[in-house]
Amino acid sequence: MELTLTHQLFQLCGAMLILLAYAGHQLRWMNAGRPMYNILNGLGSAILFVYAVWPRFQAGFVVLESVWVVISLYALWRATRKDKTVAEHA
Repeated sequence: MELTLTHQLFQLCGAMLILLAYAGHQLRWMNAGRPMYNILNGLGSAILFVYAVWPRFQAGFVVLESVWVVISLYALWRATRKDKTVAEHA
């Protein structure tokens, strides 16, 4: 099954979200411990994960994107817990 232009655009958006977070971190205008970095990574990975599973299963891509999503969600949870702890002690 060939992907339509719409599907290709969604894939590009997913990749761009991940790359935006990576570039932002490397250029030091985005902190990897803050929620926005992890939201961009998690959302981009989730989009790409869908296309790794459908329409044609791609094992390597599934592993990469699923692990990336899990790490991003854990980091986001950790960042929000840290923010909550700091606010409680202020």
